[in-house]
Amino acid sequence: MTKLFITLGPSTLNKKFLNSINSKYVKLLRINLSHTKIKDLKKIVLFIRKYSNIDICFDTEGAQVRTSKVINDKKQLIRNQIVHINKSNISNSHITLTPNNIYKKLKLGDTLDIDFNSAKIKVIDENSSRYKCKVIESGSIGSNKSVSVSRSINIPPFTDKDIKAFELANNLNIKNIALSFTSSEQDIKKLRKYFENDITITSKIESKKGLLNLNKILNEANNILIDRGDLSKEIPLPLIPKKQKEIISAANQRNVPVFVATNLLESMVTKKEPTRAEVNDIYNTLVDGADGLVLAAETAIGNYPTECIDMIIKVSKTLK
Repeated sequence: MTKLFITLGPSTLNKKFLNSINSKYVKLLRINLSHTKIKDLKKIVLFIRKYSNIDICFDTEGAQVRTSKVINDKKQLIRNQIVHINKSNISNSHITLTPNNIYKKLKLGDTLDIDFNSAKIKVIDENSSRYKCKVIESGSIGSNKSVSVSRSINIPPFTDKDIKAFELANNLNIKNIALSFTSSEQDIKKLRKYFENDITITSKIESKKGLLNLNKILNEANNILIDRGDLSKEIPLPLIPKKQKEIISAANQRNVPVFVATNLLESMVTKKEPTRAEVNDIYNTLVDGADGLVLAAETAIGNYPTECIDMIIKVSKTLK
């Protein structure tokens, strides 16, 4: 039976939706820490538990570079424009980044893809207070958006916010953690040390390091999740279908449950019916051996979260 992880957000954090969830298929309710304030986390968990008995999963920010606060949450970058990355993380007209230790990692010549290739900039100069960058691809950027650096850099597997969330998870008896940007089996071992009791860890495969260390990750993780969005920033997009099949096969051989995320029903964020390509993607992903699927924007901010869940259930039933 196909299992579903669904992401909660403005569209679904309400009594009506939580009461309507089909627990036969929906096995985890995902809270994305990248888009949730720590001060709101306990209140959200208690609200969910008031109306649903389905297990809750905290999805970490993980080892990902992100933009900090952008004034008015939007900044337009124009090709050949000079922009600055401010090392002090003071909110002003410059770009700022998290985590703070990224400022010790960047070098001249690095290129940064911001917000799924919405814009690209190149580091051309540096001093003690800022990096000088040239915009090489125009685009609009916002607050808390993912940033991909052109070369491999090492940053901690958890953010300060993640660690605060782990403490809350212990206090609230949250037993499921999705580890974003899992790069090695050591990341999983470090995560377990933050918890007093056994937890179920879903390791997200979304980086070159994660691919390289997949077999060792499979030794430690309870589940793995293929995040095709962030993975497509690390490897060429045409390789994603091939890598997805290879990861699913490797997980199946090791009897580790494997889940697939990103753009499954993206059109249904705004439309009531999916495209034929989306239905085909879901069917073939399940035929290839995926144990389950993950809905993100579709249920967090989409207009038709219930219809998205129903559509996946309908497609999964055709496998019989």
